[in-house]
Amino acid sequence: MEVCKYFGACGGCAYLNIPYEEELAEKERALRDVLGTTEHLLEGVIPAPASKGYRNKMELAFGDESKDGRLALGMRKRRSFYEVASLEECQLIPDDFRKIALYTQGFFRETGEAFYHRKRHIGSLRHLVLRRGEFTGEILINLSTTSSLQSDLWQWVSGLKALELDGEMVGILHSVNDGVADVVKDEDIRVLLGRDYFYERICGLDFKVTASSFFQTNSAGAEKLYGVVNDMAPSQNVAYDLYCGTGTIAQVLSPNFEKVIGVELNAAAIAAAKENAKLNGITNCEFYAGDVTAVLNEKTDFPIAEVTIVDPPRDGLHPKALAKLIEIAPPNLIYVACKPASLARDLVTLIAAGYEPIRAIGVDMFPRTPHVELVMFLRFSKKTKNILQTP
Repeated sequence: MEVCKYFGACGGCAYLNIPYEEELAEKERALRDVLGTTEHLLEGVIPAPASKGYRNKMELAFGDESKDGRLALGMRKRRSFYEVASLEECQLIPDDFRKIALYTQGFFRETGEAFYHRKRHIGSLRHLVLRRGEFTGEILINLSTTSSLQSDLWQWVSGLKALELDGEMVGILHSVNDGVADVVKDEDIRVLLGRDYFYERICGLDFKVTASSFFQTNSAGAEKLYGVVNDMAPSQNVAYDLYCGTGTIAQVLSPNFEKVIGVELNAAAIAAAKENAKLNGITNCEFYAGDVTAVLNEKTDFPIAEVTIVDPPRDGLHPKALAKLIEIAPPNLIYVACKPASLARDLVTLIAAGYEPIRAIGVDMFPRTPHVELVMFLRFSKKTKNILQTP
């Protein structure tokens, strides 16, 4: 069993020291604990297609190997603001990401460029964001620095072009961020080479993904997840896809419905959803930008949905959105949770409002980490079923 030398120090993995089968069993136990009295509905956890090298996005940080040590590029170490674990042995990333990251680390070591120190406000290197289409092979690179960068980026680009990669670099970007917060901003991006997006193919559909677009970080795992949602969704006239992001679920489900309506707060994601639907020749999907509750309150002419899919952020449904969902009472509800504890919390309210949980399936999208997705199908029964124990 391969164990990275940074295992335990790096915050990326939690299960490298046990076989993958044991990890799946542990995740299933964790889901049953979260589901409580509804744990009997869990049909198991679907394994990821691959437990290594599956990440299609990595947001890497510049820092030092140890306090005041050499420049390093990789995953932030636990309980550290500046120390990072380099990627020589990382199990989560594809080889192309490793080659790009190690070359970049070496290039800036040679130029003497320093990482940005948020407390001292010195240095320039912040992040390197790597994205790829697992099924298309397209790679997008975004270097984030402050405006004080001194190194010649054209030399960096020239070196990247010389790398022998399995995939194809379609875009190299440089973004400038002079803020204090340790985040990647997309407000000041210039294209150094190629384009500012890549394409990925999921469930036979093509999706254009920009540097800042949300997209599932495991493409092959996403196909498994969307397959579960598609299997749970009974074919009907109208479906709502709430918190739809770039509209992937809506488009995958579109052949089974006369109309699918997607709602998402991020306007850029909605623009991408519309563009991707056009790219795929899908004409029965409509996408709206705005807060889910506000859009549903405003669009009183929306047709009644027989099926509603919710895929909310990690914290689950906002209380107002949950109340609105109960008000419109779709007969069939599919809840996709990247944080199962949030689903379990919302489930108490949904059951009290008359929803009966029918099926639950775990999908392992993040092997070697403690995270697991949970998909639940609920049906409105018009009866209050207090089958959960109140905490």
